Amino acid sequence: MKEQLAKAEESVAKLQANRNDRWYPTFHIAAPGGWINDPNGVSFFKGRYHVYFQHNPFSTHHATMHWGHVSSTDMVTWKREPIAFAPSIEADRDGVFSGSAVSSDDGDTMYVYYTGHRWANGVNEDEGNDQVQCLATSQDAISFEKQGVVVRGPEELPHFRDPKVWKMGDTWYMVFGACSVENRGEVWLYTSANMEDWEFDSILFRDPDPEAFMLECPDFFPLGDKWVLVYCPMGPAISGYANRNGHNAGYVVGTWAPGEPFIQTKQYDLEDWGHNFYAPQSFESPDGRRIQYGWMGSFNHPLASQEADGWSGQLTVGRELSLNADGALTAWPIAEVEDLRVSTTEIGPVNLGFDESLRLVDDATAVDIELEIDLAATTANRVGLQVHKTEDGHHSYVYYDDLAGRVGIDGRLSYAGESGYRAAAVNPGADNKLQLRILVDRGSIEVFVNHGEATVTSFSFPADGPRAIELCSEAGTAAITDLRVHSLRSIWEN
Repeated sequence: MKEQLAKAEESVAKLQANRNDRWYPTFHIAAPGGWINDPNGVSFFKGRYHVYFQHNPFSTHHATMHWGHVSSTDMVTWKREPIAFAPSIEADRDGVFSGSAVSSDDGDTMYVYYTGHRWANGVNEDEGNDQVQCLATSQDAISFEKQGVVVRGPEELPHFRDPKVWKMGDTWYMVFGACSVENRGEVWLYTSANMEDWEFDSILFRDPDPEAFMLECPDFFPLGDKWVLVYCPMGPAISGYANRNGHNAGYVVGTWAPGEPFIQTKQYDLEDWGHNFYAPQSFESPDGRRIQYGWMGSFNHPLASQEADGWSGQLTVGRELSLNADGALTAWPIAEVEDLRVSTTEIGPVNLGFDESLRLVDDATAVDIELEIDLAATTANRVGLQVHKTEDGHHSYVYYDDLAGRVGIDGRLSYAGESGYRAAAVNPGADNKLQLRILVDRGSIEVFVNHGEATVTSFSFPADGPRAIELCSEAGTAAITDLRVHSLRSIWEN
């Protein structure tokens, strides 16, 4: 694999040297150059956090997949590591696809499970795929030795990929997504006593939606006394505000124990309501938190950075997951994000008149905004922040719509990228206060509502020039009880 990795490093270095940084992220993980998609192998091993990701080091488009890699001691400052995997054996000749990482029982070896991908005709998917689950091991999480195929599914399955592995008691468990011979999306469960010999256990879950023909990137983990199954269904039709993207990620909640079936107790719901959130993967941190990273990107809608800027795609910030009192999944930026703050501007409280706007910041490239709206004292149809606002009027609008009862990101006046809007339903609660946490990077926005009850994640590519932030009300007044803007530093060590 050394030769293949050397070629990949040489190529990505060229892309990096010519990279345009106008939208390149300051505090989100991204490759130095080229394309990325799914986060892989998110884990903690020998004192460092590791995030791997699907990566094409040869162009800004999805093609033969490698694994990129970054690591950190604190999830605040990240180090770029060498590319971890390249196609190098027959089983993964057309791509080292997604997978996960775990530590051996003695903590000395990292085990990475990934999907080895081959096109049946060697060119494209027209005649089907051959997808198998492979193992690679490492003592330093940097250099790996491929051990070959450990799980071969039934040959008739058209899709069979994305292994996620964990241990309970003396048994190791592996789930991955599958498309059944009936063209139904399923999650399959395998077990092992030694991490190398795996046996089929059961079909853990079949999506009740017959339109869902494949469940990509499954992640199965406990929160409290429940189990959460996160997956990415391929095929479901648009339904109101839901499934508006070419690729969407959601979850179900239920009960499960080894040897027993998964009993769903909460219906499927989207995990994020923005334009760009897919393939999330989580791990348990040393202090017991369930931490997740997702992919911000798109397969079917080209990003503005792809053609000219030398890079495409980034990851979300780390998110801590929990279940609320209603049994719904919540997500909130990990506490470590606050360690990136270098200065704070206190602005609130603020009252806006009818159709009034207030400039908060003249130029912001990386900020963490905390905003609280008193809805009982607000009459505006919409109230929110115009971010990435340039002198030509282009901007993205992060808003609360009182008529729809939703928080969203409106890209209709953005400079580049998707022009539509996405929005999540919210419940202000008994105090009638709406709390927003908004993370704005050079080319992206992540909105967290009411301590994580909803999230909206989208790219936002501004025009050249200073990028202002303005608070505004529409067709009414707005009462802002708390508002502060924190400037953030870069996450990169090198």
